[in-house]
Amino acid sequence: MSKKTLVVLAHPDLSKSKINAAWAKAAGALGDVTVHDLYRAYPDGKIDVAAEQALVRAHDRVIFQFPMFWFSTPALLKQWFDDVLAYGFVYGPGGDALEGKAIGVAVSTGGKADAYRAGAQNAWTIDELLRPIQGIARFVRAEYLPVFTLQGAMWGLSDDQIAASAAAYADWLVGREEALAA
Repeated sequence: MSKKTLVVLAHPDLSKSKINAAWAKAAGALGDVTVHDLYRAYPDGKIDVAAEQALVRAHDRVIFQFPMFWFSTPALLKQWFDDVLAYGFVYGPGGDALEGKAIGVAVSTGGKADAYRAGAQNAWTIDELLRPIQGIARFVRAEYLPVFTLQGAMWGLSDDQIAASAAAYADWLVGREEALAA
């Protein structure tokens, strides 16, 4: 039985994205995957918490897909965490909505991979920068999946590289772990 996956997409202007748009298209072509574009759903920034919580409950896996912005998530995704992952929903009495489910991150960066390490321009690895989301997974008793990433967007990735990454992302979403090597 396949697992239902919710991709919570947070890109402020998907029409100007190459990577996240390609990933979203690849994800949307998969069965049992729901791509939920936060910026399209909430252009006014007012999140319908009950609707979001219903989406989370209806899926077995939740993937947060976004471009890295200033070493963090885009603002609306941070707001989503604050509003949706509420007391009584994912923690506290009755707060078991994510318990036993899987949480993952698909992130793109403008900088090249070698910029994300100790002693380099950005000083920390992608895994270190994503520690808050890993902490969320741990706190809500969910499994944290290995991160899927494509780095170097500002350095002119080719259409072929982006297409290969989108295909690998689709594989990763359906649980083919070899996709991480792409």
